[in-house]
Amino acid sequence: MDNVKKVNEELTIAGQLTPEQFQQAAQEGFKSILNLRSPLEQGFLSDEQQQVEAAGLEYFHIPVKPNAISEELTTGVLKQIDELPKPTLIHCAAGMRAATMALMNLATRQGLTPEQVFARTTELGFDSNANPQLKQFIEDYISGNQLKK
Repeated sequence: MDNVKKVNEELTIAGQLTPEQFQQAAQEGFKSILNLRSPLEQGFLSDEQQQVEAAGLEYFHIPVKPNAISEELTTGVLKQIDELPKPTLIHCAAGMRAATMALMNLATRQGLTPEQVFARTTELGFDSNANPQLKQFIEDYISGNQLKK
């Protein structure tokens, strides 16, 4: 599949997927799809849930607006990622939100540092410095959640 990047054995990220890619994901063994796009975004598939379920996958949708990410929303998304049938394909418009949430999930569950998350983000082909506000949020969230453990 194009625009798809494997994070680990359980999590894969992508930009917007096509109905054909939902079928392909099912054939490749994925169990669930998590859509992080807002219904107001251009290119949002209004019938995505039906398309995903028709492919035999479980569908979950948590809208995450890039400029409105909060600690509460992030905690909810990370909890949902934990509960999703694996392997899971997480997508948004271009993949950055998906990468952010997948890597924050790994960081808070496996003790990765913000620096390790940013290095992995770069390996996946995203520029962590493109959105300084998001980068600072990631750093603060990961650091704060590691202190709670």
